[in-house]
This record gives sequence, structure tokens and C-alpha cells, in this order.
Amino acid sequence: MSDAMAFTENDLQDDGQERELKPAIWKGWRKRCPSCGTGKMFQGYLKVHDSCTVCGEELMHQRADDGPAYLTIIVVGHVMAPMLHIVYVNFVQDPMMLASIFTVGTVAASLYLLPRFKGFMVGFQWAKRMHGFALKRSQ
Repeated sequence: MSDAMAFTENDLQDDGQERELKPAIWKGWRKRCPSCGTGKMFQGYLKVHDSCTVCGEELMHQRADDGPAYLTIIVVGHVMAPMLHIVYVNFVQDPMMLASIFTVGTVAASLYLLPRFKGFMVGFQWAKRMHGFALKRSQ
């Protein structure tokens, strides 16, 4: 194991300092642990690991729920609707051809964006200490 990937028990302790938002959401967008940026966040397509496989950061607290699906629908809808109009007016008027092209494009874009938006939301929650990501107090 290299020095960059070696984590000690002290690294796992939360120091209570503010977590930077942009790096956390960028790591989440790349489907990596928002804490270390190295470990994989997902154990499947959308199933989040209970904890990071590299640094041990607990990820089970995430509550992305329907947020990633809503964001995906908004982005894909706002991109595909104008493109559909432009392609229809300027290039292809056959309805079956348009339906075929845009069905494939919409499904592909949705499948690409959905796990990235989920990682984005988990990174956001981690950075803002939402839900169970809050600082743990000793009793």
C-alpha cells in the first residue's frame, strides 16, 4: 500500500472542521468516496457501500432518495426537448426515426447521469454534515 493510500486511525477521526463542498461533490460526481476520493462509492449501479473500502468513512447515512432521479429528469428533459425540435425542423421529419433516435439518446443520457447525480448528492450531504454524517460527540 502506498503512502497516499495509507490511512491511520487518526485520519478516520472527525476533527469538526468545515468540509469543503466543491471537492466533495466533485468526488461524488466521479462516484468516489467524498472523504478520500479514492474508494468506490457504489457496490453496484446505485447501491452505496456502507463504508468506504479505502478510508472506512461511513456512507450508510446518505439519504439521496428521489433527488437524483428528479435531477436526471430535469437535465435530460431540458436537453432533449430542444434537440428534438431542432432535429425535426432541420434534419429528420420521419416520426419513427425521431422516436428511435431520441429514445436511445434519452435512455443513454439517463443511465449515465443517474449514478453521478446520486454521488453528487451523497458528496453534498457529507460536506454539509447532513443526516448521519454529522460530527459524532463522545459521551
